[in-house]
Amino acid sequence: MTGISSLPVIDLLVIALYLAGTLAIGFWFGRQSKGTEEFMAAGRKIPGWAVGLSIFGTFVSSISFLANPGKAYADNWNPFVFSLTLPLAAWIAVKWFVPFYRKSNEISAYHHLENRFGPWARSYAVVCYLLTQITRTGMIMYLLAVALEPLTGWNPVAIIILTSVLVIVYTLFGGMEAVIWTDVMQSIVLIGGALMCAGVLMFGMPEGPGQLFRIANENHKFSLGSFSASLTESTFWVVLIYALYINLQNFGIDQSYVQRYATAKTDQEATRSVWLGALLYIPISAVFFFIGTGLYSFYQAQPDLLPAGIKADQVFPHFIVAQLPMGLTGLVIAGVFAAAQSTISSSINCSATLILCDLYKRYFRPAATERESMRVLWMGTLVIGVLGTIAAVMLLQIKQALDVWWTLAGVFSGGMLGLFLLGMLARRAGKIAGALGVVAGLCVIIWATLSADWVKRGWLAEGFQNPFHGFLTIVMGTTAILLVGFLVTMVVKGPKENHS
Repeated sequence: MTGISSLPVIDLLVIALYLAGTLAIGFWFGRQSKGTEEFMAAGRKIPGWAVGLSIFGTFVSSISFLANPGKAYADNWNPFVFSLTLPLAAWIAVKWFVPFYRKSNEISAYHHLENRFGPWARSYAVVCYLLTQITRTGMIMYLLAVALEPLTGWNPVAIIILTSVLVIVYTLFGGMEAVIWTDVMQSIVLIGGALMCAGVLMFGMPEGPGQLFRIANENHKFSLGSFSASLTESTFWVVLIYALYINLQNFGIDQSYVQRYATAKTDQEATRSVWLGALLYIPISAVFFFIGTGLYSFYQAQPDLLPAGIKADQVFPHFIVAQLPMGLTGLVIAGVFAAAQSTISSSINCSATLILCDLYKRYFRPAATERESMRVLWMGTLVIGVLGTIAAVMLLQIKQALDVWWTLAGVFSGGMLGLFLLGMLARRAGKIAGALGVVAGLCVIIWATLSADWVKRGWLAEGFQNPFHGFLTIVMGTTAILLVGFLVTMVVKGPKENHS
């Protein structure tokens, strides 16, 4: 596969200009980021369209940019069902989540949990978020390095370090305002790269665009999956239910989204940002799946252009370096960088925000000065960025850790969503209900995730293995938290929630 040594100068120039642009934006907004309010909430002055593009950029990671085409190439459009729940999730967000957080005027998504369930709930949610964001940062940098190594010829460790340094620098200097405006640029770059790839595929078919659709239809590549009632496979309905829970988690409890609500100038702008971010992702995710389907038709029509034995996830990278015209290859590689950096910068800034608001000020220095608080934010940015980088490098050496990381992330996030929904839906749920609900939910999630491995090791009888598809794990765990929480509330009532 073509490497960096044979990339045309114009492609290298495009990549260099993009990377320099991200740094320039960070330094530019760094001149204005003089206090904690600017660093964490961008001065609460960002227009809704920019916040919306930032939310969109948070949705799209390098995983989506490269993995979704691979899924569509190998199978069909079943994962696209995930996007179909976004209108409902956005409606719920603008009706309940956005007003709730905007009214509270708190930067932290987890501050209110202390009022409902006690300090343990707030700290639990924050620690879970920090662990999942370190996981997510490391995972995305790892996948970025694996994807770009054959595209560029660079050492994967060098790719990880380059990405990490760039993101840490512009996030450190520019704060949330730099994160949002780089997200805007990165979203435009990745959208442009994806659309151009789709165009090249359509008009690169030997018999024209119609041949692409004909081959794809004949092989059922546009299928959304089975509509059966089975809960053991990735049917349309299983993905739909899973996606609704994941998107409720994103819009309702993910600090990366909640913190953006606070950056918008007005409540109306915050509402528009949610609709823009959610609705923009639907057609763009369709473009990514279309690229995978197009790749299938392209190489079915011209099989001699595809190396023998190539894996599905490697087809798109091969197409990028072998088929795209000069200049566009550099733009698409920049798009892959953009998809990764947008997600990583958000994770780092939001994690630093929680370290200050929910840990440092809560337990150590409630009356911390502005200068002291800024030092904590800078240190938190560095620490999370470095830990994510270390995780990414470790994954290069211990690739089997991939599944373990995602398993832990699922355990943590499942408990967070259930606790949040219990607080919103059960007005009199108190500390005991919250604690017992979380314990029950985590037990269900751990069983659902690990029972198959326990059966293989002989630790569990085969009849007690989780029979459901893995996508339903978060559904079962969250439901368990709600059911146990409601039942306990009927016996032990806490104080009625105060919305004032």
